[in-house]
Amino acid sequence: MVHFFPEDVSFEFAHSNSLSQWIDQTITDHKKELGDVNYIFCSDSYLHEINLQYLNHDTFTDIITFDQSENDQIQGDIFISIDRVRENARDRRISFEDELHRVMIHGILHLLGYNDKTPKEKQLMREKEDECLSLRNLNE
Repeated sequence: MVHFFPEDVSFEFAHSNSLSQWIDQTITDHKKELGDVNYIFCSDSYLHEINLQYLNHDTFTDIITFDQSENDQIQGDIFISIDRVRENARDRRISFEDELHRVMIHGILHLLGYNDKTPKEKQLMREKEDECLSLRNLNE
């Protein structure tokens, strides 16, 4: 099941049912099963603290994914900085919602085993994000 939690931000989440179905379908399309996936929406400072504490990275980021998947069951915690998503959307001249959905599916793709460390991996990740984004249906 997909769960959505605000941590230290005031954040209203739209389309939670259709987004949950989209995420479940993405996982199913990869021949995996949805377990518990928690999205935690937070501030830059909150995510920076997690980045320092758990990954020893002193940088701001839009997302950190903690994978707790077992066998073919996909589960984990996906922390997303609302501040960073807003800024990235502004920089890319796209809607906040589109950027948020890109980051959300990026976390799922990590749980499905995709990486983005090398240029080739980053290219594949972006292609998979675009493919998944084209399949979302936000009718509730």
